[in-house]
Amino acid sequence: MKITRPDRTDAVAYYYTYIDQVGDGDIREILREQLPQTLSFYGEITDDQSLSRYAPDKWSIRELVSHVNDAERVFVARAFWFARGFDTPMPSFDQNIGVANANADKRSWKSHVEEFRAIRESTIAFFDSISDEAWSRHGIASGNPFTVKGLAYITAGHVTHHNKVLRERYLKR
Repeated sequence: MKITRPDRTDAVAYYYTYIDQVGDGDIREILREQLPQTLSFYGEITDDQSLSRYAPDKWSIRELVSHVNDAERVFVARAFWFARGFDTPMPSFDQNIGVANANADKRSWKSHVEEFRAIRESTIAFFDSISDEAWSRHGIASGNPFTVKGLAYITAGHVTHHNKVLRERYLKR
């Protein structure tokens, strides 16, 4: 079964900030294609550049990619929970607490890039493994309804969004 674009019932309006950045096609292929594209892009960023911020109160590039990695884990954990039929609501994820406790700037840039690779490979394996019926399963996280399909698109769109921020705010100076 080809898994295509979610409709407006697969997540609350806020998350379409990410979903709407994903092109047409099967989301599993989109996630697969996004991996080498993102690794290539991250490969253009030097270790020194990865510590830069576009404003004093903004995350460094390392912190931003640490956030991307954390968020992908969270989105896929939610998708796993709902795909497997669990109905207990999942908690919120405060990105600022996550970044503050990740010590991202103390780790090498290469370690963040390799972490992205490992997480995305796991993401792909998970979404490749679920049944056709699981894609429409749903649940509550952060007090909002999501479907598994919506979370898959959010996962891809979140990376697209932050890579765009990197290009436009951090690297265009």
